[in-house]
Amino acid sequence: MPSTRTIRRRIRSVKNTAQTTKAMELVAASRMRKAQQNVVAARPFSKKVLEIIADLAALQQNEDYRTISPLLQQRPIEHVGLVLVTADRGLAGSLNTNVIRRAVRFLNEETGGKPVRLVTVGRKGRDFMVRVGREIVAEFTGIVDKPTLLDTLPISKVIIDDYVNGKYDAVYLLYSNFINTVTVRPELIKLLPIDPPEGEDTQNFNNIDFIFEPDPTAVLQSLLPRYVEVEIYQAILENFASFYSSQMVAMRNASDKAKELVGDLTLTYNKVRQGNITREILEIASGAVMSGG
Repeated sequence: MPSTRTIRRRIRSVKNTAQTTKAMELVAASRMRKAQQNVVAARPFSKKVLEIIADLAALQQNEDYRTISPLLQQRPIEHVGLVLVTADRGLAGSLNTNVIRRAVRFLNEETGGKPVRLVTVGRKGRDFMVRVGREIVAEFTGIVDKPTLLDTLPISKVIIDDYVNGKYDAVYLLYSNFINTVTVRPELIKLLPIDPPEGEDTQNFNNIDFIFEPDPTAVLQSLLPRYVEVEIYQAILENFASFYSSQMVAMRNASDKAKELVGDLTLTYNKVRQGNITREILEIASGAVMSGG
């Protein structure tokens, strides 16, 4: 049975830990709200960019729109690229683990045995891929909590240049998608070549008589790299919102567990203290009886 001094020390240590996790929960909650606002504000823009690309592609009546830009061209897949977005830090529950597990499943089961080169964003994904011996062609860490599009342009430039130069025949983007405060999930999307949506999504636009300067083809060529940049930027924003949401929930659970542990330790402390008092009383009583005899 531990001594009362040991139990008191453990209670004090757990209370200090609870104060730390509570502070981290409050900080994560504040940053999550800001990150969530950024995500919600950026989503309509990225969606609209893809819609405009689809509409412009639908206007190419006399030629195959995929010949307009290398970013649209379908090639036999011999080399695959994966942009893996994770957090730089931990203490966020299973967030990074789930994304890395999804990446491993993609690498082992969904590439048809084709070689895969990785571009990692975040230390957690980079460190894991280095440990398992995967080929990393570029890594990006230390991105600020509130990034701008300019902060993420080096990532998209590496991807676009390598794809145009034939180092990849297909590029996929994997990140944590922010659903709500308690739900985030890994999201894998095909980044390149760009596949404009077809069918009903383009019907409304075709009925409107827009005038493009200098022409729809030139606008489409200029817009395609912007789409890749926006998708990567959006993925990083989603990842930040997911990280702070997961960290807030993890720290709240840790604080709750710490309170439960303090309660259990306090109960144990009271039992030990009561046992010590009872034992001392018995020793005094035994001593009194023996001296009286």
